[in-house]
Amino acid sequence: MAKEKGALALVGGGEWSAPCRALDERLLARSGVREVVVLPTAAAFEHPERAVARAAEWFGGLGATARGLDVLTRRDAEDEDLVAQVRAARFIYLADGSPLHLRSVLKGSACFDAIVHAYERGAAVAASGAAATLLCDPMVDPRGGAFTVGLGLVTGLAVFPYHGTTADHIRARSIDLLAPDLALVGLDEGSAVLRVGEGAWEAVGDGVTVYRRGAAARTLAPGATVA
Repeated sequence: MAKEKGALALVGGGEWSAPCRALDERLLARSGVREVVVLPTAAAFEHPERAVARAAEWFGGLGATARGLDVLTRRDAEDEDLVAQVRAARFIYLADGSPLHLRSVLKGSACFDAIVHAYERGAAVAASGAAATLLCDPMVDPRGGAFTVGLGLVTGLAVFPYHGTTADHIRARSIDLLAPDLALVGLDEGSAVLRVGEGAWEAVGDGVTVYRRGAAARTLAPGATVA
């Protein structure tokens, strides 16, 4: 019998900070382990070791450990040892950074297949900022707010990270280009949407806003269902 899918969290940015504490504790509990595997791929050109160090310090304060896997290039994403470690992980965290670099490394790769394998067998997966939007298909292109091809772990829903601080014209373009069957979820830093198993998406934090074509924007209360 196939196992239930794990937990999937899309964070609007500001990961590994106080507003995310309850979410991270919940993900740790769901994962059943006290170790987080961090993929600093999106931060490959921005000192990825610093992202791993921040994660290690943060999760250390939650009674857990975090270790980084240097999946920084396409070659790394096909490395058998690294892929095996991702496949066996019970809590995977994709760090923020460049969504376009992250896409070039992961799309169609053995590493992304391993992430999907782990998630579909019960692992917790969290992604922040650039990584959060990239897990969706379509994803929001940060260069102007249009939609482009993402990784497709999530469909029917796109996320707009750093929603409260992004330039108005970029946010407006994403809203204007919404397809009738797509929900766009604006996520402020420290806020997220969470799906556990086959359940509905749930708002985490105060900064979750839902846009649909032809409807007024709705800011959700924590715990509300994204509909």
